[in-house]
Amino acid sequence: MDADRLLDVAIVGGGLAGIVHLHYARQAGLDALVLEARDGIGGLWRELPAWQDIQISPLDWAVGDLPLDGPMQPQILANIEAWCERFALADGIRLGSPVRRARHDGEHWQLDTPQGTVRAHHLVAASGGHNTPVMPPVQRQGSHVRELHSSALHDLRELAGRDVLVVGGGASSFDLLDQCITHGARRVVWVYRGTRWFMPTRQPKAIAGSVRPFAKMQASGMSAAQQSATIGADMLSRYRKFGIQSIQPERPPDVLQDQLIPGRPTMLAHFDSIERVRGKVASIDGARITLSDGTRVEADLILWGTGYATDLRWFDLPQLAAIRSVNELCSRCACIFRSLDAPNLYFPGVGLDGIGAAPWNYMLIARSIMSHIRGTARLDRVPVGHKVNHFDIVRHLAARDPGSFPEGRGWDYYRELALNTPDDQRYPIL
Repeated sequence: MDADRLLDVAIVGGGLAGIVHLHYARQAGLDALVLEARDGIGGLWRELPAWQDIQISPLDWAVGDLPLDGPMQPQILANIEAWCERFALADGIRLGSPVRRARHDGEHWQLDTPQGTVRAHHLVAASGGHNTPVMPPVQRQGSHVRELHSSALHDLRELAGRDVLVVGGGASSFDLLDQCITHGARRVVWVYRGTRWFMPTRQPKAIAGSVRPFAKMQASGMSAAQQSATIGADMLSRYRKFGIQSIQPERPPDVLQDQLIPGRPTMLAHFDSIERVRGKVASIDGARITLSDGTRVEADLILWGTGYATDLRWFDLPQLAAIRSVNELCSRCACIFRSLDAPNLYFPGVGLDGIGAAPWNYMLIARSIMSHIRGTARLDRVPVGHKVNHFDIVRHLAARDPGSFPEGRGWDYYRELALNTPDDQRYPIL
């Protein structure tokens, strides 16, 4: 790369967010470059096991004419690659180029990479809000228990005939419980400090994970409190129906804080066979695992369904480098994704962490970031303080970005999309 080249925008991360932002940067006539640490695009979706899938319906994920053959990891990766091919983006992506240090010199962003320093007016940190697998620290002495994070369980045959301890109370642990039962684990013990709300159902995630009903709630004018109450009443009814009140979260669901996690039919069908312990892993000694309440369990395999942290240690600004969660990052952003800690810095992953479809959310956010860079948007510096979801992203941005939401394409247009798009039809590419 020309050492004197000053980009309009540098994009760190070649996953879905980075690819979408590159497309909209080019559409806006901006000089942009994606810096991707791996040898191929896709972000975490390039490395995840083939059994990992999205938490929503494929029809909610897919947009326009971009192909999506299913909800599983190979198909999601292929969909990200389809974005790259459909819009001829490959020449704007530099692979094998991790950003070792990002600093703002008072005028521009300076990004240190193995190939040299990249300079840009603006920086989109598209490395994801959940980009580093978390395995909580525990005391280990002579442990010979195999341990795998959910992102590293590639061979499901390892579960057959094994005594498995699943740790965690969110979507990853729910998935692991399903996999253990499906693939013949001999014994399944589930340890969790608390659980996330999910939607109990006998339907597969590809059906149960639709966010179209949520979009219709938003478009019909329901407040966030009304949405939370409606969804909460439905969940409580389902928890009673399936007899799983014992794992019901302590606080009511809140659409401004929570995700909508679809149910896991296999886990629910075999719920009574799962040994459940509320607590955490305290220590591992040989094959013996001691839990925080003193319970001792012997297992062949520990599966950590403990999620992901945010890793921003490549920033030289201490307050950014210290952030470890999307909630922390959200509190340090204005107008959903605009950093309060550094100039001309944007975190689109904050806009994905709530309820909605990744491509749809990223398209909305990317257009407004590029509109802001071009001077046709007025993105404020007022913290939102909570997650802004799905079509409410439109409502938030339309008032601030007339360049992306001109007359005839404002909230009324998107409201009609939400209310009247058939459930078997994809949303359009924006």
